[in-house]
Amino acid sequence: MKLIDVLTPENTVASAEGGSKKRVLENLSVFLTERMEGVNADDLYQSLLARERLGSTGIGEGVAIPHCRLAGCEKITGALVKLADAVDFDAIDGEPVDLIFALIVPEEQNDEHLQVLSSIAELLQDETVRNALRQASSDQDLFRIATGNDGD
Repeated sequence: MKLIDVLTPENTVASAEGGSKKRVLENLSVFLTERMEGVNADDLYQSLLARERLGSTGIGEGVAIPHCRLAGCEKITGALVKLADAVDFDAIDGEPVDLIFALIVPEEQNDEHLQVLSSIAELLQDETVRNALRQASSDQDLFRIATGNDGD
């Protein structure tokens, strides 16, 4: 499964408000559930929070990959957000986070979940890619850089 299979231009935001880790997760939950049928924003928020309690999804270098499996989710759905201002995400390196790739997965898709998480982490561990994402000035640029696709 490729990134282009889980990320759409509509789920890509080049400048979003942050504030705090919880606010980011709350905003992501609302943002994603407006684009997903059969999924409640509070259920998604609670699932993302529960995953964070197991250990921060802040993987370092200003990147976080909040993710969860969720009842009612029909297909793997991603969102890529570049925050206007970095927030403390309890990342493993202690650095604030400004690039967030959220991933919501149907409960039964364990293997696909791990494959996509691995692909996202590999992409975002590339310094050149991170720098390019941080320089993106529009949602479309952010999407194109992340997926290698212009969204057309």
